[in-house]
Amino acid sequence: MYLYQKLALIALAGAVGTLARYGLDGLVQHLSNRFAPFPWGIVVVNLLGCFVFGVLASLFSGRWAGSEIRIVLLTGFLGAFTTFSTYIFELEKMLQDFEWLQVAGNFALHNVGGLAAMIAGLILGRLL
Repeated sequence: MYLYQKLALIALAGAVGTLARYGLDGLVQHLSNRFAPFPWGIVVVNLLGCFVFGVLASLFSGRWAGSEIRIVLLTGFLGAFTTFSTYIFELEKMLQDFEWLQVAGNFALHNVGGLAAMIAGLILGRLL
């Protein structure tokens, strides 16, 4: 497969993943708002993304599909559907390798660091 074809397929899969995230998040949030104000839409998207990523990664490790299909589905579709699934996949690999310090550091950087970066960005945005 030529590079431009691969990039086009990744971009197309990313567009589909983005629309799928938007649609599913909106639908679940609309249905759940009747019961409790909680971001159930993004919770469902992230958990479903992790599940699908795990299924596909497992299938692809057994040579179920070529590397182009892997890249298109995992990087393109699921990368746009949720980056959370990739983050969790990397954490799980570290856990399998008993890399406890790396797990703790990765978890802290993504969660605590992400929250701190968001707060800093919000503060800076308000100052501008």
